Amino acid sequence: MTEQQIQKKKIKELEDCGYYVIKLIKTNKNGIPDILALHPTYGIEFYEVKNKKGKTSKLQEYRLKELKEYGFKAEVYRG
Repeated sequence: MTEQQIQKKKIKELEDCGYYVIKLIKTNKNGIPDILALHPTYGIEFYEVKNKKGKTSKLQEYRLKELKEYGFKAEVYRG
């Protein structure tokens, strides 16, 4: 499964659970996760999408850690 297919699957899963989902393409900060999910009850979540063999870069790992320090759920999703 490609990362694009995995992203599509995760977006659908989140939207089916009532999240407002934004696929982030270009931001003012490099390394930001691919998906931003907003929910009035569950809050804000970030997902970096990788296939089974995909590896996060050091910058992506830093951003995930940074987002968690701000209190957000931020994780790698592999489908």
